[in-house]
Amino acid sequence: MIILFYIALGFLLIVMLITLVNATSAPLLKNGPAPVSTPFVSLLVPARNEEKVINRCLTALQNQDYLNIEILVLDDDSADGTAEIIRQKNREDERIKFYSGKPLPPGWTGKNWACRQLARQAKGEFLIFTDADNWHHPNAVSATVGWMQKLDLALFSAFPQQITKTLAEKLIVPSIYMSVYCYLPLWLTYYLPFPSLAAANGQWMAFRKTAYDDIGGHKVVRNHAVEDTALSRLVKKSGFQILTASGKNRVFGRMYSNWQEVWEGFSKNAFGLMEFKTVPFVILLALMTVGFVYPYFLLFHSVYALIAVAINILIRLVLALKFRDPFLTVILHPLAILLTITLGIYSMYRYFKGDIRWKDRTISLRQTRCGD
Repeated sequence: MIILFYIALGFLLIVMLITLVNATSAPLLKNGPAPVSTPFVSLLVPARNEEKVINRCLTALQNQDYLNIEILVLDDDSADGTAEIIRQKNREDERIKFYSGKPLPPGWTGKNWACRQLARQAKGEFLIFTDADNWHHPNAVSATVGWMQKLDLALFSAFPQQITKTLAEKLIVPSIYMSVYCYLPLWLTYYLPFPSLAAANGQWMAFRKTAYDDIGGHKVVRNHAVEDTALSRLVKKSGFQILTASGKNRVFGRMYSNWQEVWEGFSKNAFGLMEFKTVPFVILLALMTVGFVYPYFLLFHSVYALIAVAINILIRLVLALKFRDPFLTVILHPLAILLTITLGIYSMYRYFKGDIRWKDRTISLRQTRCGD
C-alpha cells in the first residue's frame, strides 16, 4: 500500500507540474501575431452526414477576417441533406467550392480519403483542415497564419475548445484531453525534435503545402485511425518544425452528442494515441488508476491520502479554469477516469479483434499503422 501511494504521489506531482506549465505558458491560437503577409489559404472541410452542423461551420469560415481564402468542401457520400446545404452555400459565395467524394478505395479510411481529395484540389500555400462540426472565431485563420510565419512552421495544430452538454461528454471528453494538457508540455512539440513528442488534432490542422506534399500527405496515413497524430510525427521525423497549441476561444467543437457516439468515437482511436503499443498503453492505464483513482479509496485508510486527492482536485480545477473544462469533472474526477480507463481497455480490445463501425463504415483497426 505504501509503495502504491508513493507511485501515485510521484505520478501526480509530475502531472501537476506539466499541467501548471501548460496553464501558464502553453501556446494559444488566440495569441498568434498578425500575419506579415497574406498568402492564399485553402480551408478544407470533409463532410459526411453533417446536415445539422455544416451551415454553422461554413458560415464561420466565410466570416474570417483573413480574406485571401478558398473554402473547399467535400461531401463524402452523405445520406442526409449535407450536399444540398453545401451547394446552397456555394451559390451564395463563390469562395466555397463543392466536391462530391469519389468511391472509397480499399485500404483507406473515409476521412483520410476525403482529405486526400480535398488537398489535391487546393491551390493555397497553406492548407487548413477542419471538421464540419467545428465553428471558428473570425481571426482563427489570421492567427494560424501568423503563428506559422513567425516560427516558420510546417505544421500548426490547435486543440479546439470542446463544448460538452450531456453527462457522457462532460465526463469522457475532458478526460481524454488530459493526455494533451497534463502529459505533454506543448512547447516541447516545437523545441524538441523527437517524433514521440509530436501531437496534432485534425479538427484544426494547418500545413505548408510544400511540407504536406513532401511527406506524402494523407496518402501515407491512408488507413490510420489516428491520422492527425501520425501526420505530426511524420512531419517532425522529416525535420520540419511543428507547434501544437490550445484553440481556446478561437476554434470550438462538439465531437459527439450522446453516450454511444462518445464511446464509439474514442474507442476507435484511444489506443492509437500510443501508436498501438501495448506495453506503454497498459503502463499509462495503470498509472492513471494508481494516481487518479486509488487515492480516493485510500481515504478510508490513511489521512495522507488527502494530499493525493487534493492534488487530483487541483489538477482538474486548473484545467477547468484555464481550458474551460466543465466543473463537473472536478467533482466526479475518479468516476470520469474509471470510465476513460474502461474505454481505453475496450479500444485495445477492439484493435486486437479487428474492426469497428464508424459513420456506417467499417474501419480495420489492425491495419491502422502509418504507411501500411
